[in-house]
Amino acid sequence: MRADYYDGFAQSYSRENESGLFNAHYERPAMLKLAGDVHGRRILDAGCGSGPLSEALRARGAVVTGFDSSPAMIELARKRLGEDADLRVADISQPLPFADGAFDDVVVSLVLHYLQDWKAPLSELRRVLKPGGRLLLSVNHPRVLEASDPKADYFSVTQYSDEYIFGDERAVLTFWHRPLHAMADAFTEAGFRIAVISEPPFSPDTPRELLPPDLGDRTAFICFIFFVLEAH
Repeated sequence: MRADYYDGFAQSYSRENESGLFNAHYERPAMLKLAGDVHGRRILDAGCGSGPLSEALRARGAVVTGFDSSPAMIELARKRLGEDADLRVADISQPLPFADGAFDDVVVSLVLHYLQDWKAPLSELRRVLKPGGRLLLSVNHPRVLEASDPKADYFSVTQYSDEYIFGDERAVLTFWHRPLHAMADAFTEAGFRIAVISEPPFSPDTPRELLPPDLGDRTAFICFIFFVLEAH
């Protein structure tokens, strides 16, 4: 997808992100729990979208910088976070406009699965982290491919697309599937140590009407997978 692809439905996506099951009640709470105490930490929100995670981290005392490849998303984030917020338009697949070791943590929510090549982005994220800093990221769970294409080869790096509805707008999103071992190899090659792999439950305060009707008493579902990586 083009770097500015989300411009075409930025407002609809942002509204869905505010209250929808997968972002508001699953991905964002999980990322915040993994982040833990962030008071005073310098955090880069890579692919910040309209800024809800940046806002939550800032409310917990972090010093947050954000960037996104979509100018429309950055405009929405600036409305949310204020004109003085450190927000930039930048492409995670290109060299980033930040100094070496500038951040204690980097959070990357649901971004890397749009990219075929992880080598350059992970190298840049490692560069802007201080030694011992953390990279917290979420991507589509590798088992999601089965739902999209049951005949696909799990062990390959494979492109697939799905249609989504955001409010009254439809959008086709294209992802790159990676098997778990390929993710782990990419992290290690970029100079990270895997500290945590998480397949968390959804938030306990999730409205029941948002949950799949066939979920029953289960407290988790296959959707995203989360990592905490430590920079060597």
